[in-house]
Amino acid sequence: MNTTIEGPQISTAKSAEDLFNFLANPANFESLMPDDVAKFESGADWFIFGLKGLPEVKLRMKEQLPHQSITLEAASSKLEFELKGLIQPDGNGSKVQLLFEGQFNPMLKMMVERPLRNFIEKLSEKISTL
Repeated sequence: MNTTIEGPQISTAKSAEDLFNFLANPANFESLMPDDVAKFESGADWFIFGLKGLPEVKLRMKEQLPHQSITLEAASSKLEFELKGLIQPDGNGSKVQLLFEGQFNPMLKMMVERPLRNFIEKLSEKISTL
């Protein structure tokens, strides 16, 4: 079952180029993680994070369109999903919206939809402070 979660479109003082460059570096996602992150590791094109009480998730860079979007995908074939950051210039800053798209069975969707929505909202809040 296809699951799509759209985060709020938020504004940041960073230019589209600066925001893209920030999000293109997996290590920078550590500063965007919610306060309840229990683990974070990163490499050249991936990062792993674990939230308290939930399994660890590994994401890897899938696609980058300079100054427009970044797409991360699940590194495990057990769960198929993508997290996209859509970036638009906005005056001296930029706007960004996070989109989550995944394929989950109905039972799993019921279990993960609310925590995922909260996670996307927390990431968006932290991006807005950059």
